Amino acid sequence: MHSKTDSVQSSAEALRYPFEDHPGPDQVVEVMPGVLWARLKLPFRLNHVNIYLLADGDGWTMIDSGFGNEESIAAWTTLFEGPLKGMTIKRLIVTHSHPDHVGLAGWIVERFGCALYMSQVEYLQSVFHQNRGTAERLTAQRLFFRRHGMDEDLTDKLLGRGQDYLKRVSVLPASYCRLTHGDEVVIGTRRFKVITGGGHALDQVMLYCAADKLFLSADQVLSKISPNVSVWAVEPEQNSLGEYLASLASLTTTLPYDALVLPGHGVPFYGLKTRIKQLADHHEERCRLIAEACREIEKTSKELVPVVFHKHALDAHQMGFAAGELIAHVNYMLVEGRLTSEAIDGVLRFRTT
Repeated sequence: MHSKTDSVQSSAEALRYPFEDHPGPDQVVEVMPGVLWARLKLPFRLNHVNIYLLADGDGWTMIDSGFGNEESIAAWTTLFEGPLKGMTIKRLIVTHSHPDHVGLAGWIVERFGCALYMSQVEYLQSVFHQNRGTAERLTAQRLFFRRHGMDEDLTDKLLGRGQDYLKRVSVLPASYCRLTHGDEVVIGTRRFKVITGGGHALDQVMLYCAADKLFLSADQVLSKISPNVSVWAVEPEQNSLGEYLASLASLTTTLPYDALVLPGHGVPFYGLKTRIKQLADHHEERCRLIAEACREIEKTSKELVPVVFHKHALDAHQMGFAAGELIAHVNYMLVEGRLTSEAIDGVLRFRTT
């Protein structure tokens, strides 16, 4: 028998999207007093990134900066000459090192003379991305893809346009202020707890204001798509999917069911715990597909990519992500004891246990 309280809670846990329309290129939307939402275009299939601005005394704190290209600079210029005219940015918080979030950090910091706040790992990862094109690192990436069954032609494509987007950042500020899991950050009248999590990035920053039940989830929990969770050559045996699922489990036990979630892509939503379960189930379904494919015959990662990503034709940019994400599932299943691996002629092959 269910009580009235149960039914109220279950309806609150259903996914709801309180804003029917996203901001246009010359608009911002107020999602609650002192919280503004802007949206910048991106030049690939994931075609936008969300930026949030939080009232902070006599200025504002910006959450993420956008992609490092001329189009994003033009978009910001339009906003700062339009709905954000006269706005002072006192602080820039960048959630993680991906170029659609950190890309214009240097430009914003220089324009406003503000401080940059990041987790230490994400700041250092941003530095790494800006200096990743050395011969030694390219060789390591080539060997990584070859070990997972990618042929020479595909590997050339993955190391070319497939990873070019990582360089799309303005010069990173030479100093930053560190955010650490468990810190409290006061922004205007609000007090936020810093929560960090791995998987999509190494130590992505999320912010939670308990008084307003407001959760800035960055890319860890998105409203309608699953964030990419990948493994790369720099840490070939990383269990990034295990880290991601552990982060989701922690969020679902520590945050309330009725928080308003402001994600890095998509639209604000309610129904955090429902969305977390959907994301966890999505990855379990991929693991099930991999286990089924490897039950009778050993498979390489390259052979497993179409098993999981069978709905779309993939260009080099998308194939790089698909390969990284497939390997994340394989590494997770190896740790969980659901797959075994064997290297044959230097190429890893996987079989279901």
